[in-house]
Amino acid sequence: MRAPRLSLRARASWCAHLWKAATQQHHRALRPLFERYVPRDAVVCDVGAHAGQFTKLLSRLAPAGRIYAFEPGGYALSILRPVVALHRLRNVEICPFGLGDRPSSATLSTPLKRSGSMGFGLAHIGAEARTSVAQEVRLATLDAFAAERGLARLDFIKADIEGWEMRMLAGGAGAIARFRPVLLLEIQSAHLARAGDTAAAVWEFFAPLGYGGELIEAGGGGFRRLPAPSPCDGDVLWLPRERAA
Repeated sequence: MRAPRLSLRARASWCAHLWKAATQQHHRALRPLFERYVPRDAVVCDVGAHAGQFTKLLSRLAPAGRIYAFEPGGYALSILRPVVALHRLRNVEICPFGLGDRPSSATLSTPLKRSGSMGFGLAHIGAEARTSVAQEVRLATLDAFAAERGLARLDFIKADIEGWEMRMLAGGAGAIARFRPVLLLEIQSAHLARAGDTAAAVWEFFAPLGYGGELIEAGGGGFRRLPAPSPCDGDVLWLPRERAA
């Protein structure tokens, strides 16, 4: 998917977005958490790779592994691709499509800010923002992707896809049951509602698989882990029972 044509002002904003993505590293506070679950040879899915902040971090934790960075948005891809190239992340494969509950296409809505810049961190499938750029994007399933690539393992999944998380889980149920990866999901009830889903449905998905949830609260240069036995909003780490200890 190509990025939309940009005005002169929006091009300046794109340059700022690229500079920030290439020179800054967000989420450093979560590195000690990831180190516990992402070995050097890990196979990782970064679903909703955006500008590559998590992709960069995960790539460095698994230098002998493989990071699959899923990003369907044209504007985000126009930043993610040069960032991966500039940092020479040879263990990263960019997958220019999204993950859902079935192979299909969908409309990705990217909000436009008053300044004219793209609010690409809030790009989503579902109800469009009042002022937005719409793109048709391709969706695949995690199960089909794992089969096509012949994956023999899947260690970790990070997904921040603005309410499409339950659809991604539904399309990856087989792979999750087989490989039992650790997952970090952003759960926002209002966003899930755009896809007709609920936070409760996420908890119901994991219960028969023997997974438990922990709410991860980052701040002040560190993070804390809180039990999340019932539906809640926030960044939730999902651990199979054999990894919970």
